Amino acid sequence: MSGFKYAAPAQFYPLAGKMALWFGVSAAVLAVIGLVIGLYIAPIDVTQKDSYRIIFIHVPAAWMSMFLYVVMAFWGAIALGMNTRLSAMMAQSIAPTGALMTAIALWTGALWGKPTWGTYWAWDARMTSELILLFLYLGIIALRNAIDDPRRADKACSVLALVGVVNVPIIYMSVNWWNTLHQGATIKAGNSSIDDIMLAGLLFMVFAFWFYSVAVTLVRLRTIMLEREVGAAWVARLPEVKEER
Repeated sequence: MSGFKYAAPAQFYPLAGKMALWFGVSAAVLAVIGLVIGLYIAPIDVTQKDSYRIIFIHVPAAWMSMFLYVVMAFWGAIALGMNTRLSAMMAQSIAPTGALMTAIALWTGALWGKPTWGTYWAWDARMTSELILLFLYLGIIALRNAIDDPRRADKACSVLALVGVVNVPIIYMSVNWWNTLHQGATIKAGNSSIDDIMLAGLLFMVFAFWFYSVAVTLVRLRTIMLEREVGAAWVARLPEVKEER
């Protein structure tokens, strides 16, 4: 059973702190490299000129908005099926970061859309389904705040997350299922239509966003642990808690 020791908040709390620091520093380094490549080294696009460079923010944010929702729903399912406290806390800690990534994707998409399509917003399938994703994130956050009992809130939010996860494949496949302003995928395994330098910068930024999301989720998770385990003996023994007293 030693492999499951980190399923207990008391065991995972110090590990989360170390991981958050490592992922945070790595995210900063990767972001600097990615932005230098994307803004200064990558060539100008033939058709979109410099306006295309917003992809180095827009694409990673959009990918993370979908990925984080799936991960949140996964932890919610584990919390429902196994009634584990840490899984529910993990799902709770992901939601704000997922909402942030979705908002960034929508905002940068609007800024990119104006010079490319002549409008900030068009109710095409991908834009609309991404907006629905933001509403799902915000709905989960609001639902949790509306329920006083943490365990009941965990169950309600997990159910909503699992119901809403059907929207993720709709976002991803929308360009194939409907006529939209968005182009099809330009990055495919073994067959990418994007310039190698652009691809390198984009991948650096994707990992930077990923590592940032992990770091801030773990920091938030530690705060949630302290709030929900406030009466536990292990919390009282923490140096940071003793200093506050």
